Amino acid sequence: MRVARVDWDGVDPAEIVDDIRAAAPPPPGLAKRVGEIIAAVRDRGDTALNELIVHLDGVVERPESHRIPGERLAGAREHVHPELIAALELAASNIRAVADAELDRAAVEVDLPQGQRVEIEERPVAAAGVYAPGGRASYPSSVLMGCVPARAAGVVRLAVATPPEPDGSVGAVTLAAAAIAGADEVYALGGAHGVAALALGTDTIDPVDVVAGPGNAWVTEAKRQLFGEVGVDGLAGPSELAVILDDSADAVAVTLNLLAQAEHGSDSPLVAISPDAGSLDGIAERVREAAPERPSVADAPLALVGVPSPEAALELADALAPEHLELHFEGADANTARTRVAGCVFVGTGAATAFGDYAAGSNHVLPTGGAARFSGPLSARTFMRRTSVVALGEAAASALAPAVDEIAKAEGLPVHGESARARANRKTG
Repeated sequence: MRVARVDWDGVDPAEIVDDIRAAAPPPPGLAKRVGEIIAAVRDRGDTALNELIVHLDGVVERPESHRIPGERLAGAREHVHPELIAALELAASNIRAVADAELDRAAVEVDLPQGQRVEIEERPVAAAGVYAPGGRASYPSSVLMGCVPARAAGVVRLAVATPPEPDGSVGAVTLAAAAIAGADEVYALGGAHGVAALALGTDTIDPVDVVAGPGNAWVTEAKRQLFGEVGVDGLAGPSELAVILDDSADAVAVTLNLLAQAEHGSDSPLVAISPDAGSLDGIAERVREAAPERPSVADAPLALVGVPSPEAALELADALAPEHLELHFEGADANTARTRVAGCVFVGTGAATAFGDYAAGSNHVLPTGGAARFSGPLSARTFMRRTSVVALGEAAASALAPAVDEIAKAEGLPVHGESARARANRKTG
């Protein structure tokens, strides 16, 4: 791992945040190449996909269909070890419980003084697509994190796209997770072309209304370029972890938490923040010793940031707005965690991001790159559409028309006012 030690004086966090994020820049030329892939899928559909799965997914022989046969999906559990199936079902149950709770509130209905009623109706989208990463390994957890909330929302048609294996198939573990989560369709398509296929549709793939799920920079750029033609959950970048610690923290456990997140790749920024220089020195020493012994740990950048106080540590973490934030210092509690700016905050003696990545029930599809300042975890509401319903009787129209008329005239749109006055004058007109 690439360890860098810096100190912050507590005055302005913007510069140090920029330095931390600059350690993992996006690949050059990405937007142009993704645009070319999307254009190919848009113009040539399945023909383009047949070429792209060979060049980009590494498929050796083109399959008859990109969709995994339904009987393989339905029977996938039989080909996976029962203990793994039990673990996936436990995780799915916890994710579902949280997703159901997110929807447990009455519809918004407001009766206003002029006599009108405004309602906000929420309904599930008709079709959703979930992208599940692949490539170096399969990620059944991402299948659960995307599909379970979609099902909780009530989505009617649920499709999954995931990178294929060299023979064009999808592994049994991924298929088993899709079956447990209730997916209807699974397509062996990865990267930008997988996202484009879900969003745009082809002769053999029906388009969806929302595409959700994590992925690499190609997947994120495809979602960025297709947003507007399809809804997206967000633009997730490399996985992130920030840890605030002091000398009361379990340094061995914190080191493992950091190394675990470094398994996501060399572009995953990691940050340890502490007012205690000795704690940072200890983390640096343990990381340098432990990382080489764990081949799955990538050469990710780790910034060790010294700060003047615990309050400054929290301020810097809020400015960073990381995907994951762990609090391992004296006095940290749930109240401290609730006010933080982060995608997911972990607090308590058992706190480790790995629990959220898999089975705690929270969603691991989270905002990255500082987007936690304005967005949050993937949820059942990602797959909901909202509609305003305005019920206006004659009395309400009469009461509101003068205000509408005045505002419309001020904006240079007089027919808006005329339209409102016509409704208000229906009794006498």
